[in-house]
Amino acid sequence: MTGYAQAVCEPPAAGGDEAPARPAGRAAAAVELRSVNSRFLDLALRMPDELRGLEPGLRELLTQSLRRGKVELRLSTQQQADGAWPQPQPEQLLRLAQLESTVATWLPRAQPLSVNEVLQWCRGSQTAPRLDEAVMHAARQAVDGLLEARAREGARLVQVLLERCAHLRTLATQAAPLLPQVVQRQQQRFLERWNEALGQAGAAASLTATQLAERALNEAAAYAIRIDVAEELARLNAHLDEITRLLQAGGEVGKRLDFLIQELHREANTLGSKSAALELTTISVEMKVAIEQMREQVQNLE
Repeated sequence: MTGYAQAVCEPPAAGGDEAPARPAGRAAAAVELRSVNSRFLDLALRMPDELRGLEPGLRELLTQSLRRGKVELRLSTQQQADGAWPQPQPEQLLRLAQLESTVATWLPRAQPLSVNEVLQWCRGSQTAPRLDEAVMHAARQAVDGLLEARAREGARLVQVLLERCAHLRTLATQAAPLLPQVVQRQQQRFLERWNEALGQAGAAASLTATQLAERALNEAAAYAIRIDVAEELARLNAHLDEITRLLQAGGEVGKRLDFLIQELHREANTLGSKSAALELTTISVEMKVAIEQMREQVQNLE
């Protein structure tokens, strides 16, 4: 099923609570999810190398929430566009001064840090420690949004499938009364041929006219048994009933619907192979078209 969702989340404040306002220069985690149709679950994760350690957790989150679809997750960090630099904290500057003093002791010719370098270091040290929590929180929000989008599409697909089921029922109803008419026409055809044969044989054959007529009726009865599609139509209606029940019940029905669509296709093929009239052939073709349309949509359902 197709769907799209995105979420942006900031790391929690150092004290553990979410900051009421965005600190200047603070990073945020952005997660984008795209899903297209696929019979199986195919995950593709795009993320910065420094966040690759989160890939197992993200995969577990996706596999627990999704069953089908080609899903692409894009993870990035966004620097807040406040136009302001981070406010260095005293403990950061103290730590940086200690590091610079150590470097100067061992490397007297090393250049002192510039203001820009100090601010860049402070910015990185502020956002890095707790960015993992923001990533997972944003991923959960994006998954929830994707599920909502897929649910809306699923509701539309259910309506389409129910319409196709109704169309197939109509076609089956049209096919049922055609069979006696086909048998009757064929029986009449047999009788006409036997009468023609008797007329050509002359009066000598008149003694066996009753026997030949009985044979014609037997041939017609055997023909009727051979082209009888009542069982196929009954099974087709039973499959349609089960498909309707599954669609109305909801839940994870994609795999079961796949199997039922195969059974529908088998019954339509049998109906076509037994067809002895143009009307039944036309109905069989229309059934196959509708079933194929259902197959394409069912592969999108989870």
